[in-house]
Amino acid sequence: MEQRAKIEKVHVIACGAIGREILAVKALNQLEHLTLECLPALWHVYPQKIAPALREKIAEARRQGHENIFLGYAECGTQGEIDRICSEEGIERLSGPHCYAFFTGTEKFLAECETEFTAFYLTDLITRQFEAFVIEPLKLDRHPELRDMVFGNYTKLVYLAQTEDADLQAKAKWAADYLKLEYEYRFTGYGDLAPELVAAAKKAS
Repeated sequence: MEQRAKIEKVHVIACGAIGREILAVKALNQLEHLTLECLPALWHVYPQKIAPALREKIAEARRQGHENIFLGYAECGTQGEIDRICSEEGIERLSGPHCYAFFTGTEKFLAECETEFTAFYLTDLITRQFEAFVIEPLKLDRHPELRDMVFGNYTKLVYLAQTEDADLQAKAKWAADYLKLEYEYRFTGYGDLAPELVAAAKKAS
């Protein structure tokens, strides 16, 4: 009986940028048999690191007895590597190209992209850590002249909010002003993340 319970757990290997949201979905939907392991959130800036690390984590999870594994990643700029891993391992991932899409709803986001290609997007996590995720990697703190070079073709900053947090809204507005962009707030909640995690958990039950 103990072995059967172990096998029925769903082990999610995810980007640390959505770890907080996965735990929130887990609590809201009482997915007690879902376990979570995260890779560094900052790797969204270095997507070439993601696939090799996922292969290692999947192999390690198999050795630990996890038969039901789900990847808390979309395509995330890996040039098809995550899809190759899913095909080889017989596991699934979050749908869509990236977190902006599945938080918004992938179909809705892709439709909006047809006319919104000059928007720069933030999520709760990137808003919260705007300095670490945007300013420091792009060296805007040391070379402010790069700001117009990097963001000169953007027209607005869109904050895709997972939670209704006044402090984060203020931080996102500050980020828009810092980048000299118009500001737009959109509350998405957890978007497609919630139903996909629930579906993955049901398949293992």
